[in-house]
Amino acid sequence: MCLAIPARIEELTAPGNAIVNLGGVRKEISLALVDDAAVGEYVVVHVGYALQKLDQEEAEQTLALFAEMGQLDELRAGLEGGAA
Repeated sequence: MCLAIPARIEELTAPGNAIVNLGGVRKEISLALVDDAAVGEYVVVHVGYALQKLDQEEAEQTLALFAEMGQLDELRAGLEGGAA
């Protein structure tokens, strides 16, 4: 099962792309579906695409819930492997 996960934008790269970070895992994703995303903002990532922006509080709450369920490491691994 694939989930969309919150990740923080660390760097804008090629036009329409960004490097995101989820707990130390960095990955380049597409911003084609999101308008005006900026460094420091959180986006919901699914299969290499940012689907929408997310405010920091909501992103942190979501990540805390994943951690509480013991799923955060699995999500990081998915992001590294390209499945997230």
